[in-house]
Amino acid sequence: TWLKVQKSGDDCFKSGISLLNSVKGGERLAGVLAKGTYNQTMDAKGRMTFPTKLRELIGERFIVTKGIDGCLFVYSLEDFEKRAEKIRSLPMAKARALQRSFMAWACEVEPDKQGRILVPQSLREVAGLEKEIVVAGVSDRCEIWDKKRWDDFNSSIDDNELMEALEGLDF
Repeated sequence: TWLKVQKSGDDCFKSGISLLNSVKGGERLAGVLAKGTYNQTMDAKGRMTFPTKLRELIGERFIVTKGIDGCLFVYSLEDFEKRAEKIRSLPMAKARALQRSFMAWACEVEPDKQGRILVPQSLREVAGLEKEIVVAGVSDRCEIWDKKRWDDFNSSIDDNELMEALEGLDF
């Protein structure tokens, strides 16, 4: 199988399913941060290779969900469960948009023997994924971007914005 999905009607994720039985050997590599940028291609069926180095960090099964800024977020099962718990603890007035965006789009994926995952059509559409893809390690998660969106996003970042963000961090 290309993709293992927890189904509830047409949804990819059924809340309440325990996701803690996640990673290779049962434990995530503690203290390791996801980093790096990997150029990939997506075939017509929506399959793409997920980088080996990142799979080693987040596990052989992981969650892909709608992100921010036009990308998809990728979390280890353990990290996704922690975030889901935080969202469930919020009052409904604050949580409903997060639940609908973060949880309702979430799909559990498992790479095949060649390291390929199938990105569901709905997530491909929301992130504008076509042929050229970028997978980026971004600290506690990975992100999947359409290459053109990635390039546009990065070219829009102003050095002054970065300098302001770095102030006070003792860089």
